[in-house]
Amino acid sequence: MYTLLAKDTSTRARAGILQTRKGLIETPIFMPVGTQASVKALSPNELVDLGASIILGNTYHLHLRPGEALIKELGGLHQFMNWNHSILTDSGGFQVFSLARLRKIREEGVHFQNHLDGSPTFISPEISMQIQRDLGSDIVMAFDECPPYPCSYEAMSISLERTLRWAKRCRYWWQSQEAELMQEKMPLVFGILQGGSHDDLRKYAAETLVDMNFDGYAVGGVSVGEPEAEMMQAIDASIPHLPENKPRYAMGLGTPPQMIEMVARGIDMFDCVLPTRLARNGTAFTAKGTMNLKNAPYARDTSPIEEECTCPACLHFTRAYLRHLIKAEEILGLRLISIHNLHFYLHLMRRTRQSIMDGTFTQFRHDFVSQYVNWNVS
Repeated sequence: MYTLLAKDTSTRARAGILQTRKGLIETPIFMPVGTQASVKALSPNELVDLGASIILGNTYHLHLRPGEALIKELGGLHQFMNWNHSILTDSGGFQVFSLARLRKIREEGVHFQNHLDGSPTFISPEISMQIQRDLGSDIVMAFDECPPYPCSYEAMSISLERTLRWAKRCRYWWQSQEAELMQEKMPLVFGILQGGSHDDLRKYAAETLVDMNFDGYAVGGVSVGEPEAEMMQAIDASIPHLPENKPRYAMGLGTPPQMIEMVARGIDMFDCVLPTRLARNGTAFTAKGTMNLKNAPYARDTSPIEEECTCPACLHFTRAYLRHLIKAEEILGLRLISIHNLHFYLHLMRRTRQSIMDGTFTQFRHDFVSQYVNWNVS
């Protein structure tokens, strides 16, 4: 469960500890994304060395390949991928949004056309819960409908009501398993708030889910193409209606300044594909912004990506060498930049947490956000 340790006096920023059945997680926390039981280009040992204490898996993708039955037979997701720390699994609800052309939403669940081979696939709230249990997830996400942006108020309201009915079905499913689960440690189950940028819908979603007594709450639908101002509005409309003794998770976010701003609004947990996705294109994160190492001025640059960074890429390699690897399409290049980017994200959250504990978050927030710009040497 969640223990609150410190709060900033002028914002909603907070530091705490989340207890899962696999151990303690210090918050605020960034969670590397391992959609298919792998954080792209990194080994589990490398993630541990970077300080990762929890990673993500994806219910939909692992259901299709290799299948939760096989993973369960082989000892569960932790043993399958040799990861001994916490795992959060997305319920498959985001695929309701991202695979819009391949799915049909019904009250009983969602019918997908398998994006791998075109075969029919069906996921309901109950099936999503069963898959996540078979995977051995430590934090289970309720199955939700993630509407697109833009979305009319009427359509958003109808979608939200369905998400809340599905959330109740997810809770009922776990309650039906209580007798059997008495023999093992229970995972945490998080509800997901939808409602777009409509303050009243966000408030209604939060209050309804809190009544269901989930172990934590995620603010969903905040990385689906909306302007940043509406993204922040959705957070602002949600957080005041969530309990202080439960963790809060912003799904699928974000850039470094966005994460700092959301910590200021009371968010504890983040995930995002940007660190590894941009690394594969030769882009590194720094305290001043992103750096495209493909650019010509780095060809003779003997500096590390970032002077004070202690990641393996910065300790041992130059910008010139990393540029060469990326231009030559050598796998080592994308691995090293992925390591650097994940180190940057994880270390940023550690610094943020420490500033909250020390009572200096407001100054830290100002200093970091004001110097961070999307700069590139061209």
